[in-house]
Amino acid sequence: WGEIERIGLNKIRRITGETLQQSWQTVPHVTQYDEADITELESFRKEQNSLNSGDSGKLTLLPFIMKAVVAALKAFPDANASLDSTGENLILKKYFHLGIAVDTPQGLVVPVIRNVEQKSLRELSAELADVSERTRSRKITPAELKGASFTISSLGGIGGTWFSPIVNTPEVGILGVSRAAMKPVFQENGEFVPRLILPFSLSYDHRVIDGAAGVRFTQFVSGMLSDIRQLLL
Repeated sequence: WGEIERIGLNKIRRITGETLQQSWQTVPHVTQYDEADITELESFRKEQNSLNSGDSGKLTLLPFIMKAVVAALKAFPDANASLDSTGENLILKKYFHLGIAVDTPQGLVVPVIRNVEQKSLRELSAELADVSERTRSRKITPAELKGASFTISSLGGIGGTWFSPIVNTPEVGILGVSRAAMKPVFQENGEFVPRLILPFSLSYDHRVIDGAAGVRFTQFVSGMLSDIRQLLL
């Protein structure tokens, strides 16, 4: 019908495509959409960056999200798990290694940040910057791409409202984060006030997590992000 051009997929895109196709075909996916009021969190983040303006790295939003996710995984351990090869037993993981999807010129790569619960917000921010840079420059090692217990895919830096990420098997859940935006929020006094609202979504394996548990998980994450005091305890 017209001129075409055939372009071979690079190795990363082929491997990623095969993995995602297998996950989509074998895992009964459900996606729960939610949002969090991060007005106070963002104010705190900017204040901390202003107070530490001499530091080499800036505190970004993603470490806060990682901390909230780990808190949720502790509260809902079935989400930090995988099914065994028989599909009859659930393997609960006692560690919190988060896969962080990184957009590279070669395709999507997911390096793993280990022991997130043991690291401070600034330590996580510095490690994320280092890992992301090495991933994009193709200096990340194969060992750093393995062992995640849960994954976060953040597209907020690009845009979008919500999306449905595909579970990265053998994990049973993945959190997709979109771009925060100012929205009018109705208050009890009858007035609308501007608040910074972060949309996010949880895709999960319905064999392990049912709908009610999925909602409780996203509500827990929302509560943690909306109340900076809980996140910092």
